[in-house]
Amino acid sequence: MNDTKYKKPFKILHVDDEEAFRNQVQELLTGEDYEVETACDGVDAINSIQNKKYDLVLLDISMPKVSGIEVFHYIKEKYPSIEVIMLTGMDDLKVAVDCMKMGAFHYITKPFLADELFQIVARALEHRILLKENVIMRSELSRITGETKIIGDSKAFRNVISIADRVASSEATVLIQGQTGTGKELIANYIHKKSSRADQPLVAINCAAIPDTLLESELFGHEKGAFTDARALKQGLIELADKGTLFLDEVGDISSIIQPKILRFIQTGEFRRVGGNINMKADVRIISATNKDLREEVTKGRFREDLLYRLNVISLTIPPLRERKEDIPLLVENILEKKLQTKQNKIIGSAAMELLTSYDWPGNVREVENVIESAVILSSGEIIQPQDIMIPKSKLVRHPMDEGLIDYIGANISMKETERLHITAILKNVGGDKKEAAKILGISLKTLYTKIAQYQLS
Repeated sequence: MNDTKYKKPFKILHVDDEEAFRNQVQELLTGEDYEVETACDGVDAINSIQNKKYDLVLLDISMPKVSGIEVFHYIKEKYPSIEVIMLTGMDDLKVAVDCMKMGAFHYITKPFLADELFQIVARALEHRILLKENVIMRSELSRITGETKIIGDSKAFRNVISIADRVASSEATVLIQGQTGTGKELIANYIHKKSSRADQPLVAINCAAIPDTLLESELFGHEKGAFTDARALKQGLIELADKGTLFLDEVGDISSIIQPKILRFIQTGEFRRVGGNINMKADVRIISATNKDLREEVTKGRFREDLLYRLNVISLTIPPLRERKEDIPLLVENILEKKLQTKQNKIIGSAAMELLTSYDWPGNVREVENVIESAVILSSGEIIQPQDIMIPKSKLVRHPMDEGLIDYIGANISMKETERLHITAILKNVGGDKKEAAKILGISLKTLYTKIAQYQLS
């Protein structure tokens, strides 16, 4: 029984002109839970490879019409990720060895024992997994930095997670919207890990970071000689994400030239490599993200309406941090404990935390990470103080009654006046919602009403 890490069976094509031998091998491998198809000659094999996806080809060398050697060269030129095992008699042993030098995984001489076949097939498929994972890992390492844990307990954020939980098990495309730094990629990763594709790769691409001339090649791959620098065939990320999830980050930045090709792939599951003329297929779930208003982009003629409909089957909007400030203490604690892993423990003082919650955070969670990291470096003691927090004072809550709009943090005013100003500012930030204001201030609703009466606040 094959013990591969993929849940779905591997697909094997056995090419041989001897019908009895084909049937025997098919029966053996099917009994090991592989999905096996057969081809009677080289022409039949090439047609099958063009129309279906295979993980491994068992290829007889001596066949009429088109030889196994010709089929082998075709596979390595057009579908280099397919593993090939040559089947040969003793007379063709040197040819089989030469094929190994050119990229065949191994050869088996006829006749052979079932155990020998099982062992070599299993090793070839493990090799395929390792090669694919290596390519994906390099892609991941080039883009992933920082924390992958989702932090947030505010009502607005819990609503986002609730929707993500419900859509994860479906195959629907998901569009995640939100400002830069709100954690759109984390939500995409969360959905993938909760989906039925969790054991398959999540492949991501930042569409805004790659020039139009290269984006098509990155997504769909290219044939050797397709353009000046295409010195070898390259598989695209769509091909690598087969059976898994493709995350299109900043999808709103895709040019009008490439948009129709992505639309066609979503509609049909088919694509062509740049410079190629063969339709290829991939089973990929699409999750995309953007910080743009795509409906406005459609109105301005910069984004296709039909593509938006395809991407926007399920829509998630992550609220900016200024709309969920109750999550700030949780984020800060997580950054200090998990992300920075400092030798000296640091904690946020109450005054510093008030300063953090008085800021609008235009850079959202990403900005919090940068500010806390710098505060840890700048703080001289165990407790991080307001002077260690490097945020623009112009973005702090201002004195609401002062025409000069001086910052009240650190101003020469009494504690009572500071408290009055702070309560006034919090009430203003939450639109007069006293229950929410009391929660942010860390006091009871009764105490807040007492303070409002004491300071004669409207």
